[in-house]
Amino acid sequence: MADDGAMLSFTDDVATFGDRLTHAREAAGLTVPGLARRLGVRRPLVDAWEADQREPRANQMQMMSGMLGVSLRWLMTGEGGTVDSPAFGAPVPQEARQVLGELAQMRAEMLALVSRMGELESRLRADLAVAGAADGKGLGSAMEDA
Repeated sequence: MADDGAMLSFTDDVATFGDRLTHAREAAGLTVPGLARRLGVRRPLVDAWEADQREPRANQMQMMSGMLGVSLRWLMTGEGGTVDSPAFGAPVPQEARQVLGELAQMRAEMLALVSRMGELESRLRADLAVAGAADGKGLGSAMEDA
């Protein structure tokens, strides 16, 4: 990605997803291993995303946009204006980086908990459906009994 000294406009004809991801990660003060750890993936996968060799899943894209402080639209397309895209070379105070890092970690943990809650709810619904079928009751009756 070339920088002509001016604010770089991230559009499809200038930057790839990997370019935008790399820029946003660096602007957030994260390393590749740090981002990988927060996303719960291996470092080579993040390297492959930044090299445009692989693409992340939708839930990973959503988590990344929150962690990196950019819009999902900007991360995916490069569109969304300068408000959504981090400025090149803008210094970020160390305290702000620490707070942003903590917020990103909390968001990642929250998203992981939401995912876990969804898995547990699915298991519960399946267990209740089996129990209801065994008792001759429907899922609604089994859930009312629970």
